Amino acid sequence: MLSLVQSMTEAHPARPCLVLSNRPEAGGLAKAAALGIATEVVDHRPFGADRAGFEAALQDVLARYAPDLICLAGFMRVLTGEFTGHWEGRMLNIHPSLLPKYKGLNTHQRALDAGDAQAGCTVHEVTAKLDDGPILGQARVPVKAGDTAQTLAARVLEEEHRLYPAVLARFVSGDKRPLYWP
Repeated sequence: MLSLVQSMTEAHPARPCLVLSNRPEAGGLAKAAALGIATEVVDHRPFGADRAGFEAALQDVLARYAPDLICLAGFMRVLTGEFTGHWEGRMLNIHPSLLPKYKGLNTHQRALDAGDAQAGCTVHEVTAKLDDGPILGQARVPVKAGDTAQTLAARVLEEEHRLYPAVLARFVSGDKRPLYWP
C-alpha cells in the first residue's frame, strides 16, 4: 500500500483520499497518516459471519470520502457480489500470482510445488468471483533454484511495487490495455 501511495506524485494522475483497513493494527495506517492521508478502520471481527453488515460499514466510510476508485492492497477479505457490483469497473486488486493461476492463498508455495519456471503478480479489476476480473497488468519473475515461498514472495513483492502504480496510472487515464513485463 505504501509504495502505491508514495507513487502518486504530481506526475501521477491518481491521488489518494483515504487508506481504509479492516485491521486496526495494519502498519500502513500509521504510514499513511504520516503522509497526511486520511485513515479509517472497519474491523471485520465484530461482524463475525455478518458480511453484509461489514460491507455496509465499509460503504458508509467510503461514502464520506467519495473515492472515484478503490485500490485493494493486502485486503484479505472476500467481498460479496453486491459490494463488488457497486464498485464495478472502479475497484482494482493486486494478486501475487500470474492469474488465472493460483487464485486464493499460498500462491508462491503452489508455484514452487508445480515446478513453475516463472511466478509473478497480477493487477486486475475486482469482480464477484475471487481473483477473476479482467487482467490489467502482470509482472513476471523467474523461479530460482533453491527458492522458498519466502524468497520468491520477496522478489514478487518488488514487482508488485512497480506494477501497481504503473497500471493505476494507465487505468485512471482511461487505458485498460493490459501491461505486461518482462
